[in-house]
Amino acid sequence: MTGHPAHHHEETGGLPLDVLLLTVFVVLLAGGYVLLAGRARRRNPQAGWSRWRTGWFLAGCALLAAGLLPPIAPWAHGDFRGHMLQHLLIGMYAPLGLVLGAPVTLLLRNLPADKGRRLTGLVRSRPVHVPANPVTALVLIVATLGLLYFTPIYNTLSAHTWLHWLLHAHFLLAGCLFTHAIAGPDPAPARPGVPVRLVVLGVAIAAHAVISQLMYGGFGINIHAPVDQVQGGAQIMYYGGDIAELLLAVALVATWRRRPATRRAPRPQRRPEARPAVP
Repeated sequence: MTGHPAHHHEETGGLPLDVLLLTVFVVLLAGGYVLLAGRARRRNPQAGWSRWRTGWFLAGCALLAAGLLPPIAPWAHGDFRGHMLQHLLIGMYAPLGLVLGAPVTLLLRNLPADKGRRLTGLVRSRPVHVPANPVTALVLIVATLGLLYFTPIYNTLSAHTWLHWLLHAHFLLAGCLFTHAIAGPDPAPARPGVPVRLVVLGVAIAAHAVISQLMYGGFGINIHAPVDQVQGGAQIMYYGGDIAELLLAVALVATWRRRPATRRAPRPQRRPEARPAVP
């Protein structure tokens, strides 16, 4: 850790175009979901579509926009604390809302029968089982944090704008994958039971705590930013990550539905045979 400020791209020239493209992307994402939700209600008024799901997804879009657009985005390019806040919004809070909106289930309700079967077959295919496993998603997240903050990768990414956007895309996809693997309402045939997912979530909480504490103490990290910024970013990661993972744990517990015990069918009672009357 050194006392030099983090490298950042020039804000003149490309930033307005970035803001415009990102705004269009988020608006299209939210608008497409609302249109599909309304179509699902019209096609099947009895089943409809949960307004809670819609609210969750729109909240995720709002959090994603908050992390990608000003004022947080310009702050993140020049201050490590802003980077960490942006990382939490894009990689933890926004995926929680987006995944709880059940976009795959909504898409299945709007697709024709043949295309719906293809999508279901893709979800159930073996190549999808590996990245959708909670352990795989956990390793992907923890390994990314270790490589990013304990090697020169973060300093390299901060010096190139397009690499920084790739990092944002990775945070978003990895966060959605982990949230889906832990507590996603969309179909996941190879997902392990709730106790296993609770253990994986506990390991993720411990890993975030260890990395943030090492970052705060300056042990082994490689971040070109002032000490106060690094320590402030570590605190944001520690406390903000705990809140996000607590919300994810609540979502996991809320999906825990015990199957009712199967009851045996009652045996047919035999009618007593008619006995001859005794004189």
